Amino acid sequence: MLTEEWADRRIDEPTASEIGKLANVVQQRSALRENSRDGRGAKTTFIDAVRAFYSQAVSDKLIGSAENPAARVKRPRRHNSLRRALSHQQLSDINEVAATTGNDPHLDALLIRLHTETACRRGGALALRPVDLNDTDSTIRLREKGGTSREQPVSPTLLAALIEHTELRNPNGDSGDRLLRTRNGTPMQASRYAALWLRLGQHLPWISAAGITAHWLRYTTLTWVERNFGYAVAAAFAGHAGGYQTGTTLTYVSATIEEIATAVAALTGEPHPLAARP
Repeated sequence: MLTEEWADRRIDEPTASEIGKLANVVQQRSALRENSRDGRGAKTTFIDAVRAFYSQAVSDKLIGSAENPAARVKRPRRHNSLRRALSHQQLSDINEVAATTGNDPHLDALLIRLHTETACRRGGALALRPVDLNDTDSTIRLREKGGTSREQPVSPTLLAALIEHTELRNPNGDSGDRLLRTRNGTPMQASRYAALWLRLGQHLPWISAAGITAHWLRYTTLTWVERNFGYAVAAAFAGHAGGYQTGTTLTYVSATIEEIATAVAALTGEPHPLAARP
């Protein structure tokens, strides 16, 4: 947006009020989308991007900190999230459509299952590698935002499906290669998520109406885990345990990997080797 509107201006020329007006334009354009919540999220993202741009300019001494106009632009207040846990029927419908439509139902069904069973973030799924699969303990290593890494128990059948996927899609590859791959063997890109949920929304209109994405699967699984196994297990399942998002209490009551495995066994209906350990 900056390059479209101000490509011929010096970075020290725009004022805070001009940036604010441009942010309003971004909001208005975004608000025209069917699933937009008045475009406030797009406006916030734009302001954050402009702030990052000018912060780098200050760091590089292209402008002084007092000359940074983005620092004086206020971010809009955040909406309360509309995300919630999906119903059993909704989740069943999503799985059915993912597995029976599109140009690669095998990959899409595996992707939905991975997110549902592990509550992983998109980055964790995209970063998954064959070397991250632990057949002995039936776990996978998830590497997600903030440089975090954790062992996540999974059902034996999901682990087998991931191994089979690797053998089919990248049989001669390195164990450090990205695991999820398209039919021609190339690593899956983040853009597949948008295409997947667009297609799901075409078959299930309530998906596009609510703006449902893969992150709703995370909400669904973590809500179920919290209701059935408590807050500490849900926090660990989410990869939050020990972090700022969960508070000091979890320093003392953090869940063990065996407790997470027990939740996975209950979630999937499959025995898990770690859940059986004393």
